Amino acid sequence: MRFQRLAFRGALFALLTAAVGLATCSCSSTTRKGKEANLRRYEFEEPQMGVPFRIVLYAENPAKAHAGARAAFRRISELNNILSDYESDSELNRLTRTAGTGESIRVSDDLWRVLSRAQEIARLSGGAFDVTAGPYISLWRRARRQHELPDQVRLEQARKAVGYKNLVLDRRTKSAKLLVPKMRLDLGAIAKGYAAREALRVLENRGIKRAMVMASGDVAAGEPPPDRPGWRIEIAPLDVPDAPPRRFVLLKNYGLATSGDVFQYVEINGIRYSHIVDPRTGVGLTDHSLVTVIAPDPMTADALATAVSVLGPAKGTKLVERVPGAAAFVVRKPGDRIETYETSRFVRFVERLPAASGGQNSL
Repeated sequence: MRFQRLAFRGALFALLTAAVGLATCSCSSTTRKGKEANLRRYEFEEPQMGVPFRIVLYAENPAKAHAGARAAFRRISELNNILSDYESDSELNRLTRTAGTGESIRVSDDLWRVLSRAQEIARLSGGAFDVTAGPYISLWRRARRQHELPDQVRLEQARKAVGYKNLVLDRRTKSAKLLVPKMRLDLGAIAKGYAAREALRVLENRGIKRAMVMASGDVAAGEPPPDRPGWRIEIAPLDVPDAPPRRFVLLKNYGLATSGDVFQYVEINGIRYSHIVDPRTGVGLTDHSLVTVIAPDPMTADALATAVSVLGPAKGTKLVERVPGAAAFVVRKPGDRIETYETSRFVRFVERLPAASGGQNSL
């Protein structure tokens, strides 16, 4: 496998990489003992799932680092062939083509894990997160390209094919059934989190425990760098004047996801519509906000970030409080004012620096 550099204009990914200081470097330290003293830092990047995946890890030698990264990227590629709604022959699309036939399809362990967690978050959020929203998402992708609102007739037709209750899972047989014709599953708001965690798992199985995997706004953090309490990550700021000051979180064996309209939106007739669609209405969100969710696993963080965006900060933070170990921070600009919200557990992850440090200790 050839490691590639990908020119990526996504400001969030650039922010994440800058915040964690991703220059390849030697990281030996006199304070570490045994094998820890020989650990060096390595970074790798490849385009996967339509975004750049970046891996930062600490290993004893280049051979181990490269072999681990290659195996992790292979795992991500394998998952893309299972979970993608773009690949025509992916397992997900093969399942989608059975919509309305009454056929129950046994699915792979990977697809089962993602669909099961997706349905759990759908129920918890009252449908604010819904992987059956594919028909809506397709219409709004076209809307962003054409700079025109989706046709109302097509939206009404799509509405008949959307609804998480129309996706039935049988836990005993690990099978799925799509009850309504023309349903289309879209895992874009959960699959990258799962892939990042699986890539991290591959590294852990190869003895590389101090690692982090980033997929656009999704982060899977393993054990922290040597002599550090956690991976230091900057919370993405809202793109408005007078936005709240920079904040950093420290992650260890946790996931983080960011969702909002900062990077993908379209303005039509003076109204800004996000790429995030409310599955309950079929309309792109118009709230200018940025949501950051931290959770014990990246897949949950990924799904919750979208759910909070749809629900809004008041209901969204209440949802996150109900999920064990999860935390959220929301910044939004309704009109001319800026509002921030955070859950009770969020403060546990926020880095607290001495005033004299100036915040210049990025990893």
